[in-house]
Amino acid sequence: MISSNAQASIEGILLRAARSRLPRQPDDACGIVPLAQGYDSARPEANVIILTISSILFRLLLVFHFDDDASTREYFVKEASEVSLQDALLEICNLCCGAVNQDLLRYFPDLGMSTPYVLSARCLSHLEQLKPDYLSSYAITINESVQLAATVCVCAHAPIDFVADMTAVEESSGELELF
Repeated sequence: MISSNAQASIEGILLRAARSRLPRQPDDACGIVPLAQGYDSARPEANVIILTISSILFRLLLVFHFDDDASTREYFVKEASEVSLQDALLEICNLCCGAVNQDLLRYFPDLGMSTPYVLSARCLSHLEQLKPDYLSSYAITINESVQLAATVCVCAHAPIDFVADMTAVEESSGELELF
């Protein structure tokens, strides 16, 4: 129900959002490669942050995988900060999902986005029970030391076909809009 054009567009939108929102500094290197077998959810120490973008036509789950390890903490949380790694990542992942949402709004004007929540990575084995029309995972490496991953899971309620304009210039940095 999701065309190959739409799948490629969703992937492009996700990768652009990840590269623009996950690195803390604009010049930080952010490498992203597809994971052929999906993310290893068997690691009990791993956690995931889940966000949902919903419309009349589809539900998109954006899952960010992270470990609470020294390199991840050092990168995302400043030493003197009282913010936990989880809180820092909730904010960053929310901004990344917001960028995905902004891009998708060009093609689907009826979107709603959830607040982020944290679960054990063991829940990922249940994504297949949603019978997704599109499921893809990516390994993300920042500055060759911080390891994250992202999974996008899309369940369509109607045929989806669009081609995203990947040349569009980003107009916002994810701040809240007041109406």
